[in-house]
Amino acid sequence: MEKIYTAEVTATGGRKGHVKSTDGVIDMALTVPVGMSSGGKTNPEQLFAAGYAACFQSALMVVSAKHQEQLDPSSTVTAHVDLLKKDDGGYALGVKLAVDLKGVDKDKAKKMVDEAHQICPYSVGTRGNIEVDLQVV
Repeated sequence: MEKIYTAEVTATGGRKGHVKSTDGVIDMALTVPVGMSSGGKTNPEQLFAAGYAACFQSALMVVSAKHQEQLDPSSTVTAHVDLLKKDDGGYALGVKLAVDLKGVDKDKAKKMVDEAHQICPYSVGTRGNIEVDLQVV
C-alpha cells in the first residue's frame, strides 16, 4: 500500500478536553454528547460522523463517474453515529448512512451506495467492527 496522506491530531483531556491538528485547522474543545453534558461543544461521535459522511460522499462521486452518472450537487450523505453501551459494560459505535442521491432512480442509487460502501476508506476500516446500516432516502 502507498501512503497518500497522514492526518495528525492530538487530544488532551479525553472527551471533556481539547483536540488540535498539527496544521491548526482543527483546534477545538470537546465535551461528552448532549444528554450526557450541557453541550455547546463538539464530541468524538460528531467528528467521526462528519468524516464518514464526507468520505462516503466522495466514494459516491467515484462510483457515479464509473456509471457515467452526474450527481446532483444537492445530493447528501447524513451519518448517524450512535454511542452504544454493550452488555459487558464496554462501549461501541453504530452507524446509519442516509444517502439522498437526488434525481437518481432508487434501484440505481442503491447499487451505487453498495459500491461506494466497498471503496470508502471509512467503510473499509470499520468493516467487521461496526454495524453500518445503509439507507437510500
